[in-house]
Amino acid sequence: MKKQLSIILLLFCTTIMVAQKGKVQEGDWKNLKNITTFNLEFDYSDLEIPKYDNEEEFLKDKMQKREDKNPGSGEEFKKSWFADREDRYEPKFIESFNKRWKENEVVVGKDLADAEYTIKIHTTFMYAGYNVGVVRQNSKIDAILTVYKNDAPDTVLFEIKYTKAEGNGAFGNDYNSGYRISEAYAKLAKTFAANLKKKAKK
Repeated sequence: MKKQLSIILLLFCTTIMVAQKGKVQEGDWKNLKNITTFNLEFDYSDLEIPKYDNEEEFLKDKMQKREDKNPGSGEEFKKSWFADREDRYEPKFIESFNKRWKENEVVVGKDLADAEYTIKIHTTFMYAGYNVGVVRQNSKIDAILTVYKNDAPDTVLFEIKYTKAEGNGAFGNDYNSGYRISEAYAKLAKTFAANLKKKAKK
């Protein structure tokens, strides 16, 4: 029994590691070696959402369901859906990345005046997950991170795609979809920072 549990745990951990693994699309980690400050640009265009053809269809469906139950709540959902990007996802990514560098060896942020390089974070897939108490499912995002010099945005120094960065709250306390998704951005930032430390800063 103990052996079976060990095997299950190993498979579970392996699955998590694979899910968070990034695939380099262009360039090399070494191209980022001496860069200490990055501006961030977040892009949510052409966002894929499971079971829907596009984001517009997703919003239309979710808004209508809410309107049918409580007039006015559909528009509130739409506002929060977009507001969460700047209010939750982006700050969470920045906080999670920066706290991995105790001596501020590398810093990311929005509109950093002294940053000569930019990381464009293009979210290509988003699944909000759910939590109804008895049953829950983690949120998931896919994203392409592209690095370029500010004065040469068409010259890609490095590009990597991460798939299935998962987000969840401590002890399953994540009933708000915006919170769950923000935790996926925290996981994305954590993984990217770990990769950067290991592969670019040697």
